[in-house]
Amino acid sequence: MANKVFKRFISISILLLLFISSFIFAVAIGAVKIPWEEIIEIIFFGVNTDNRVILMDIRLPRVMIAAILGAGLAAVGGVMQGIFMNPLVDSYTLGMSSGAALGAVFSIVTGIGIFGYATTGVFAFIGTVSTLFLVYFLSKTKNRVSINTLLLAGVAVSYFLSSIISFVMMMNKHKLDQIVFWTMGSLSSSTWQKFIISSSIIIPGVLLLNIFGRELNIMSLGEESAHYIGVDVERLKYILLGICSLIVGAVVSTGGTIGFLGLVAPHIVRLIWGSDYRRLIPYSAIIGGSILMLADALGRVLIQPSEIPVGVMTSIMGGPFFVFLLRKQKSKGA
Repeated sequence: MANKVFKRFISISILLLLFISSFIFAVAIGAVKIPWEEIIEIIFFGVNTDNRVILMDIRLPRVMIAAILGAGLAAVGGVMQGIFMNPLVDSYTLGMSSGAALGAVFSIVTGIGIFGYATTGVFAFIGTVSTLFLVYFLSKTKNRVSINTLLLAGVAVSYFLSSIISFVMMMNKHKLDQIVFWTMGSLSSSTWQKFIISSSIIIPGVLLLNIFGRELNIMSLGEESAHYIGVDVERLKYILLGICSLIVGAVVSTGGTIGFLGLVAPHIVRLIWGSDYRRLIPYSAIIGGSILMLADALGRVLIQPSEIPVGVMTSIMGGPFFVFLLRKQKSKGA
């Protein structure tokens, strides 16, 4: 027992070190280089220097939003892989991100966003939920969900929604910049207000998902076995998918479409710590936050003075990883 507690302590320490290192790295680098000593003085001692506005009003909220969004997407990816018992499933491959982006774009184009950010978030959530349940019911046959059909339905719906977004972009060129923001994924307009709103949804959502770790472990034995043990599988699915939709809607309404993070982070956890969802969900959240902070930081500095949108950065990293997982699944089935 003591050995297990010690191992868990070491694991959490390593993850927190990774998270803190990623945070420090992301805060420190950018178009304007700020010395370490000055960063510490500004954040911890409130010293008013020439770089205070850059650090406190631009860079720090951006890095913290990246951490929150990354944690949310990674936790959602891990949970959805548990629900559908397939490591290739996440919010991006099921079209949820595209649905959220379409909802946000609809809000932008119609001008309904009279309440500003909050209205865009509502439409992003509606788009997420609608897309998820459309994909789910398209793949459901005789009360069973075929994973292959689920993935195909997700890809098909995602392409269909992307084509609608492209058509909307063509018809609303005067709002092209705003629409591109949602489709490519970007944290360039991060503010403290967005951080407060997104974190107030994502953090409670991730904590709620953690509560269902035991049930997800039971579900990994198979839906029939879980049912006999006493888990109401269908009810659990709807609860978890509802929470996941809320998190993805909050992520997309804040940072646009950010793909593949929900695939990468949970798989890293499985490779190192196994598939116990009581560990997989929180560990994935920490790794996801770290990855997104690093991806956004690199996107800011690789092609200065321009920047690579964070959604493009995660797709560059996640695309090859998805192919790796696909080949791995294929070799298992062979």
